[in-house]
Parts: sequence; structure tokens; C-alpha cells
Amino acid sequence: MLGKRNRIITVANQKGGVGKTTTAINLATALAAIGERVLIVDLDPQGNASTGLGIERQDRVLSSYHLMVGAAEIGEIVLETDVPNLSIVPSTMDLLGVEMEISDQKDRVFKLKAAVTSPQASVYDYILIDCPPSLNLLTINAMAAAHSVLVPLQCEFFALEGLSQLLETVGQVRSTLNPGLDIQGIVMTMYDSRNNLAQQVVDDVRSHLGDKVYRTLIPRNVRVSEAPSYGKPAILYDLRCSGSQAYLKLASEVIQRERERKAA
Repeated sequence: MLGKRNRIITVANQKGGVGKTTTAINLATALAAIGERVLIVDLDPQGNASTGLGIERQDRVLSSYHLMVGAAEIGEIVLETDVPNLSIVPSTMDLLGVEMEISDQKDRVFKLKAAVTSPQASVYDYILIDCPPSLNLLTINAMAAAHSVLVPLQCEFFALEGLSQLLETVGQVRSTLNPGLDIQGIVMTMYDSRNNLAQQVVDDVRSHLGDKVYRTLIPRNVRVSEAPSYGKPAILYDLRCSGSQAYLKLASEVIQRERERKAA
């Protein structure tokens, strides 16, 4: 049974370069800014969420790798970020080998669930899991552990093609591992209002998925792209830029949906 107090959201898309990590860290920052206590679990061996929140490589003594192999508990691994109310389980390249290490264990798909539903994790209002850009054992662990999946989707021609594969995986996880798993929402990213194709893609995705698609569109924005190199979320790097403002609106939508879900 997943914990009722907090909300565990997996941020996933098997395609790289769609703004997945950017969405995870800026949504987490926006939630933290309104007083929610938020934890990011960086489950991508590239560790971009950790880097984007200013966590130096040498400070990642314990990481999500140790969580997955059972070498440390979540409370031992969590690091505070420079963002008040926002903590992170950092990632290292060690995660690349974790699949082979746990592949013969019966509970291999529930390693992460055991960690994020433990009493040590119950202090957080939101737990966001940043997945690698693939549908591997790490991503399956994230979906098995979560209440819902949030999908960043780039406004490009092949967007729906990749989305159908991801939704199929979500359905398989729901039917075999996690009956309560839901689609939190689809976030359209890298939107360029000058590009007619971008609006066509948005309209196409909305015609297929309706209310599952968030109203907020995340624009292409140079300041958002620059922010990770300074180890900061865009919201801290440049609050006034269009990308930061969009992520604040997205956070409001996420919270509103949570209120509606609880009221239902």
C-alpha cells in the first residue's frame, strides 16, 4: 500500500532531450517555494538532476545506486539543496550496473518502492522520481513505486509515436505491479509559438488525451537552458523569464489536480 500522506510522482519519457529533468527540478522548486516539502530521487545515471541542483560529484558519497542495492537507507543518502524545502537523493554512474546486480532478485522491481514508502520518506509532501531516458528496470522500479506518472512531451512531429509506447508500459505496470498507477498529466515542452507545427502537435495530443494534457505550455527558453550550468533551477536563476513563469503555472495546475483528486 502506497503512503497516503505524500504524493509520489514519476517523471518519465523514454526519449531523451524532451525536458524531463528540467521539468522535474523546476516543478520541485515551484512546489517547495509554496511550502511543500519535496524530495527528488535522481534515478538517471547521468545525474543531471543532481548537477542541475548544484550537487557536486564529490559530495555524492551515497546515491540512488546504494538505495537500489539496499546498501543504505533513504535517510542516510538524502542531501539538502540550496532551495529551501527541497532535498535530493543524488545519482552517480554506478547506477549503470545496478540492473545486472539485482536482476536475479525476486523483489527487483520493488527496490525503489521499499525506499520511498519507508517511514524516513514520509516526511515529504511530494517525491518526484527523475527517470533515465529509457524503459529499463530503473524506470519500471519508478513506476512500481509511484502514485502517478508525469510525462514531459516535446512539441515535435513524432511526439505521439513515443508517447503511445510509454502509455503502453504504464498500462503493463498497472496491470501487473501497481494497480493504483495513474497518468498525472502530459506536459508539452519546448513550445515555440512561431512554429505552426508546434501548435498542431499540441492540438493533436489534446485531441487524443483531453484533460490529461496540462493547459500550461513550457516554452523554448534560453534562460531555462542556461540554468543547469550554474547548478540552479531556472526559477532561481531567472524568475522572470518565460520558462520559469510557465513552471510556476504548471505547479499550480499540479496542486489543483491534487485537490480535485482528494475531493473526488
